[in-house]
Amino acid sequence: MPTVTTAARLHFGFQNLSLAHERLYGGVGLALDEPRLAVHAERADELRCDDGAAEPYVRRVVDALDVPGAAVTIEERFPRHVGLGSGTQLALATLVAVVRAYDRTADARTYAPRLGRGGRSGVGVATFEDGGFVVDGGHPTERFTAEPPAEGDWDVPPVLARHDVPAHWRFVVVVPDSDPGQSGSEEDRSMRQAVERADPGIADEISTLLTRRLLPAIATRDRRDFGQAAARLGRLNGAWYADEQGGVYRPPAGSIVDALSRAPSVSGAGQSSWGPTVWGLTTEEYASEASEAGALALDEAGVEGSVRVVAPRNVGASLSE
Repeated sequence: MPTVTTAARLHFGFQNLSLAHERLYGGVGLALDEPRLAVHAERADELRCDDGAAEPYVRRVVDALDVPGAAVTIEERFPRHVGLGSGTQLALATLVAVVRAYDRTADARTYAPRLGRGGRSGVGVATFEDGGFVVDGGHPTERFTAEPPAEGDWDVPPVLARHDVPAHWRFVVVVPDSDPGQSGSEEDRSMRQAVERADPGIADEISTLLTRRLLPAIATRDRRDFGQAAARLGRLNGAWYADEQGGVYRPPAGSIVDALSRAPSVSGAGQSSWGPTVWGLTTEEYASEASEAGALALDEAGVEGSVRVVAPRNVGASLSE
């Protein structure tokens, strides 16, 4: 029986939230090799699932396949609503595992809207497919405006650019023990309010940053410029969200970002998605020093939390049977 294994992603931010531009959103992010998620599925005469977050996805897939049921087990998992993209990875891994249990095939990108995924960012779907660093094309503004279409009535944003991330790069992933990031209806409300008042000038600056710094840096494997450009993109996004998350970064992420940014072993730092996860870019050579910098950053912020240094992931989800 099939087991699908995938992993977390970092989300650096969007290219545009302003209704004044033709394309809305446009996610920028990359796949990590850890933490991982593994979903196992078997045929069954009823629906059985050991994870409440996965059960709605199992139900939708069973209905779409018109089969009697499935038994789904989450064998590995990572925290939800901390900015690492667990929702999309869980939905798509569940889809592929159940479909393969019935010896069928399904395109994750095509099914994602039916599972409620890809409605804003396409980064999670793209990293599930192929890993790497991804820039997506967003959605037509006239269709989304401040209110998105009805659930499922969209296409996952197209991938505009994808690059392998250098294998010797490492990411310090700091997850403070704080309230979870926004999700569901709360996230929808915050995004609507941010879109309604977004400054189009920020999108113009991000466009220049993306084409003149971030994309050239990943193409030429320039770690320092990539980290600094990704950090700048996140800070510009934070200006859009400041009223919704209590500042450019969601507390306590701001103090952690500042502390990591000062570490000699780290080239750029920022908040992933709504947080509270903070990332910093380093190399395999400086992994130990970067890990210590992450721990010190938590101390400076006065919070507990976890620190791990992980490699990028340049392949999509894996399937074993």
